[in-house]
Amino acid sequence: MSLTAGVVAVQGDVEEHAAAIERAAQAHDREVTVREIRDSGLVPDCDLLAMPGGESTTISRLLHSEGIAPEIRDHVAAGKPLLATCAGLIVASSDAGDDRVEELGLLDVAVERNAFGRQRDSFEGALAVDGLADDEPYPAVFIRAPAIDDVGSGNAEVLASWDGRPVAVKQGPVVGTAFHPELTPDSRIHGLAFFENDDAAVPSLERGQ
Repeated sequence: MSLTAGVVAVQGDVEEHAAAIERAAQAHDREVTVREIRDSGLVPDCDLLAMPGGESTTISRLLHSEGIAPEIRDHVAAGKPLLATCAGLIVASSDAGDDRVEELGLLDVAVERNAFGRQRDSFEGALAVDGLADDEPYPAVFIRAPAIDDVGSGNAEVLASWDGRPVAVKQGPVVGTAFHPELTPDSRIHGLAFFENDDAAVPSLERGQ
């Protein structure tokens, strides 16, 4: 059975995330149909979900004004996987460090926006990430990237750090990254978020529930 993947498309690298999901699905011998999410009513039909970067205040405002925010919370509460990248990580956090952002509270972390500098300070680094399919460093692309300041009560597992600061975490079915995994042909982060744990990526219909 084909999985339905949603990419929250209010802002950010929507097409790049869709392509990365398709590459990761192919690498794991899964079939996937990708849908762009701009309105409420679509998330409940998704088996997995990506929330791209962009501008965290804008993303937060649109998610709530369009009624998508509670559907994302319900998606995660049902145990379905979510990958939140860069500004998506900020919105998914419990503390964005900015009163203009209404956080989703899906990751028990506090974040610092633009922790590694502005646009001109963008860089790529070879990153060791726990849980990847092999031990090869991941070519992480950092653009106006946040960093994780605090891992709260310890519910979030740190998967990777850069310069001593956490930049990838996992909590339940949610993976959050400070970098942009959609901007590299390496689809292992999407594979980790969506397909490494078979139960997380298989619809409840297939599990007989």
